[in-house]
Amino acid sequence: MESNFYQFTARSLQGKDISMDIYKGKVLLAVNTASNCGLTPQYEGLENLFRKYKDGGLVILGFPCNQFGNQEPGSDKEISEGCLINYGVSFPMFSKIEVNGNNAHPIYKYLKTKLPGTLGKNIKWNFTKFLIDSDGNPVKRFSPTTIPEKLIKDIEKLLKS
Repeated sequence: MESNFYQFTARSLQGKDISMDIYKGKVLLAVNTASNCGLTPQYEGLENLFRKYKDGGLVILGFPCNQFGNQEPGSDKEISEGCLINYGVSFPMFSKIEVNGNNAHPIYKYLKTKLPGTLGKNIKWNFTKFLIDSDGNPVKRFSPTTIPEKLIKDIEKLLKS
């Protein structure tokens, strides 16, 4: 098992492999997203958090996933356009991944091992959030229904440390 978050890579929606080590020293929020979910309006709250705290060191990482109710059926291009047009998303978005099962992306295998949920390791639904400190250590997991605004205290605490 990798020792911290920075050892992973993920493919961007634009098809480039991005090493997570470019985010060293930043506070990260990894979120599995979907475009056709009842929770999709959380994109707006996530974008607001990103705009408010990005200069202070916060980066939000969006990982589209189609494992819950087939709510992210689109291509990378469709996902990218939808995020931009509907929610003005400017934080990094990655290519569609799986977060559960044998084909789960290594980032999510790692996050779930470090921060299992109350009902076990698996991700329960879209918009599960993982807060990662500036040293690459996952520190807190938030349920899909936790709205982004409820993360402010935890984010500010990590940004100050």
